[in-house]
Amino acid sequence: MKYSKLNLAKEAIAHKGFVKKIPDIFRMVNMWRKGAYPVKSMDLILPLVGLLYVISPIDIIPDFIVVAGVLDDLAVLSLTIPKLIREVDKFLLWEAEQKYSSETTKIIDADIVR
Repeated sequence: MKYSKLNLAKEAIAHKGFVKKIPDIFRMVNMWRKGAYPVKSMDLILPLVGLLYVISPIDIIPDFIVVAGVLDDLAVLSLTIPKLIREVDKFLLWEAEQKYSSETTKIIDADIVR
């Protein structure tokens, strides 16, 4: 079966509600750029660079090398998507704490449900 970057992107997007979290990713990056969201830069930049690598036509192993060309993209996706989703979940929890925090209430444990 021949894989293309478009098919790989479709598989990645289907990963655990990734599409639903895209607006949250943009909001997280925007809050981080403004300095409001405290996160290590590398925790945010590396997953985004990984996604750009997969989308980019420039690869370390070209896609015309059938198996190896696809495997490098899959390896990058398997590392970046879960990391980015974890960071978004941390951001949503931080955002909820900021929204609902007061002297009398504190969020100790929360499930993020969409």
